[in-house]
Amino acid sequence: MSNAPLMPKATAVWLVENTSLTFDQIADFCKLHPLEVKGIADGEVATGIKGHDPITSNQLSRDEIARGESKGEYRLQLAKSKVTLPEPKKTRGPRYTPLSRRQDRPNAILWLVRNHPELKDAQVMRLVGTTKTTLQAVRERTHWNSAALAPMDPVTLGLCSQIDLDFEVSRANKDRPQQPDQGAMLMPAEITTGPRSFEPEAVPSRENVFAKSEPAARDDEEDDVDVNSVFAKLKSLKQPE
Repeated sequence: MSNAPLMPKATAVWLVENTSLTFDQIADFCKLHPLEVKGIADGEVATGIKGHDPITSNQLSRDEIARGESKGEYRLQLAKSKVTLPEPKKTRGPRYTPLSRRQDRPNAILWLVRNHPELKDAQVMRLVGTTKTTLQAVRERTHWNSAALAPMDPVTLGLCSQIDLDFEVSRANKDRPQQPDQGAMLMPAEITTGPRSFEPEAVPSRENVFAKSEPAARDDEEDDVDVNSVFAKLKSLKQPE
């Protein structure tokens, strides 16, 4: 309750027993119903509760009590704390899933298991709002409706937001060990500096080198043809008209 003292019932018991404040004043200060304060005065409510002094806890001053006792219509004011307490952090409890969406949980689990295997079981359970038993059944294909399951994106189904999914995936990737890039690996020094063993066909021999150069020499010889012999042969083949 906002602007309410610590242990309101115990404070009301102390004020009833030690002050002459009205029931309405005590009820307004302790955020209780006036009939409940009257029941405390009659001994019907809060039996066995020890009264708590609001003065020693710096929630109420003696001057404030005296001012209220002198004026029946005066409303007591809670003393301001001299210590500023930080606001408690909101803990994220289990995600609530509507009844209309609970039947889609196995499909979302199957999608997460297939597309994001790096996610831990606790992360999947937190995203979808499922239990460990259901997650293991879907993962091991022992779910009662395993044959009819189809992987579906939990963001599309409305079971979680894209921001939550990206956050869990990035956290899971940070926890995984970094793997070296397989495309830019250097060969070990034992291989690069050691004796090489190649296939005989891979290394050209002296005979193969000179054999490949012989056709070029033959072409040069064929270019040096006797032109006179060629024309003499053409004249012999030419028939008279």
